[in-house]
Amino acid sequence: MHIPDGYLSPATCAAAYAAALPVWAVALRRVKRLLQSRLVPLLAVVSAFCFVVMMFNLPIPGGTTAHAVGMGLAAVLLGPWAASLAISIALLIQALFFGDGGLTTFGANCLNMAIVGSFASYAVYRLLAGRAPLQARRRVVAAAVAGYAGINMAAFLAACEFGLQPLLFHDAAGTPLYAPYPLGVALPAMMLAHLTLAGAAEAVIAAGVVAYLQRSNPSLLEAPLLGGSGLRWGSLRSLWIGLGALMVCSPLGLLAAGTAWGEWAPGDLQNAGIRQQIARASSDVAPPVHVPAGLERLAGLWHAPLPDYAPAFLHNATVGYAVSAMVGCGLILLLLAALSALWRGGRSA
Repeated sequence: MHIPDGYLSPATCAAAYAAALPVWAVALRRVKRLLQSRLVPLLAVVSAFCFVVMMFNLPIPGGTTAHAVGMGLAAVLLGPWAASLAISIALLIQALFFGDGGLTTFGANCLNMAIVGSFASYAVYRLLAGRAPLQARRRVVAAAVAGYAGINMAAFLAACEFGLQPLLFHDAAGTPLYAPYPLGVALPAMMLAHLTLAGAAEAVIAAGVVAYLQRSNPSLLEAPLLGGSGLRWGSLRSLWIGLGALMVCSPLGLLAAGTAWGEWAPGDLQNAGIRQQIARASSDVAPPVHVPAGLERLAGLWHAPLPDYAPAFLHNATVGYAVSAMVGCGLILLLLAALSALWRGGRSA
């Protein structure tokens, strides 16, 4: 679901940024007002958690992959505004340092996963959880359904963005300039992956962590943004331990062969073997013979220092993947710690 550079037109990217910017602005204002509350350490661990969860690729029939995002859990713990910020930070680190998602398409990726996914998840959770006690099984079910609904809303929006490109942006001969597949192919390809395995993974993650917190730290499940100031970095020890275990296990994400639908590199569209995989995952519709002109022009816009979670100085893919998970989480924590210190300093002044 990480749309790379070149798959969306500049106009589409600009529209996505325009839609995302007001949400980021409100989210930042809300987080700034709560710097002394429980939100900052929880925001950090949730953002890092979402980063690592997105590294666990799941095999999808047809030779592609998909992944959970953690948006359901983020919405339950943080509320939609802070969740959208937490996931946006994770997506920013992925795009800048690992080339997972583009910079031109960063606004669209955040709109889909961080904003629409978080708000949809939170709405479903509040609707189903109602005023149930914090330890009620109903909250576990509500979290599962919320995560499942959120990731599928995000996938649907991404599929529409992909599928509208050939209709709106093509040359005089009708050849697509960006994403090559129309809605009739993009929608079933994206939704198959997320209505099945990716959606199930998102539901299990949200339900599992909520059930665990009901036993270990139910105060984290109180109404988001309304908690007291007693929570500190160290009081989330169990969550940090879980995050560490995920980082160590992250190389399991390498077991799923193939590339996520719509995330192919330009060279993949000209590789005979990969073209067959793309066609199988796209209703047996072959990709274009030539790389779309706009896609080829924008694809090389940014060269990430650690592309594909594979540091060049490490020749072992398994170790490199785990190190990338640790580096990504470290960058997220440093960024949030720096923002927190900066805002506290400004507030004191």
